[in-house]
Amino acid sequence: MNTNHQKTEHFCTLFDHKFLPMGMSLHQSLMDHAQPFHLWIVCMDELVEQQLRILDLPQITLISLQEIETPELLAVKPARSRGEYCWTMTSFTFTSVFKVQPDIERVTYIDADLFFFRNPQILLKEFKESDRDILITEHGYAPEYDQTLFAGRFCVQFITVRNNTNALIVIDWWQKKCLEWCFGKLEDGKFGDQKYLDMWLILFPDKIWISQQKENILAPWNVNYFGKHLGKQLDPVFYHFHGLRIIEKNKVLLFINYKIGQYGMKFYEVYFNILENKSLTLINKNIEIPCIPFPKLDKSWSIKKHIKYFIQETVLFKKFK
Repeated sequence: MNTNHQKTEHFCTLFDHKFLPMGMSLHQSLMDHAQPFHLWIVCMDELVEQQLRILDLPQITLISLQEIETPELLAVKPARSRGEYCWTMTSFTFTSVFKVQPDIERVTYIDADLFFFRNPQILLKEFKESDRDILITEHGYAPEYDQTLFAGRFCVQFITVRNNTNALIVIDWWQKKCLEWCFGKLEDGKFGDQKYLDMWLILFPDKIWISQQKENILAPWNVNYFGKHLGKQLDPVFYHFHGLRIIEKNKVLLFINYKIGQYGMKFYEVYFNILENKSLTLINKNIEIPCIPFPKLDKSWSIKKHIKYFIQETVLFKKFK
């Protein structure tokens, strides 16, 4: 397709050095399916910024953490885990991009463990036709995996924000809320940065558009459900590889606690091959493949919770060649 007359679509994400291979895989999927695009990466530590400069990926701009850390962010940082601070920072990615390039019409935040199988314009076209200011997506849980009460109806995985006053009012509200409270637990109807999105429909109903394309937005918690209903027609815009981790230099935990099904596995095969390729790139650049240890049970869990965990556990490992 001729993209010469198309506007460049802007995306932003954030990750640290431990998620570098996943971030590289996300970038590859944009190269393959989202031209013309530009990806803004907020580097959550100095090491990943150094590594990305060595890799010199096309069509990206790096934003160092120091560039956007305000006194308010620095004040809450010591009390939050690495993951919680990443969640806190997500709402600040939009304004960090607009600050650097004020003429951008809109930017879409995407999680580093997303991977595009088709052009995201399929989702963005619907958003444009809605004439709203912010696009959000639902988890779209299968009934057996419904965690709406805990994690919220909406997922901070793909959020498009227009560069206008209406949208920035919502983002400013979100930033303030995340500064007040953003932790990895359910408390007073809050969970991380995510359950705040549930409030947007109440506080800003005329500014928010909810994507109507659930079948194009897949993840471990719904791929088997849609696979059973759509079969060979299952063809998402993106898949959210939630929980996937490189746990050893040659071993990947693909998923845990979900049944993926035969149609879901094809997405993991594609992603694994890309991830393996990116890991080889790191080796060739003398960059160490980062590993995230296999998740261990919290010792404070009761015996009952231990049993429930193991009964529900579905794990698939795959080794690099």
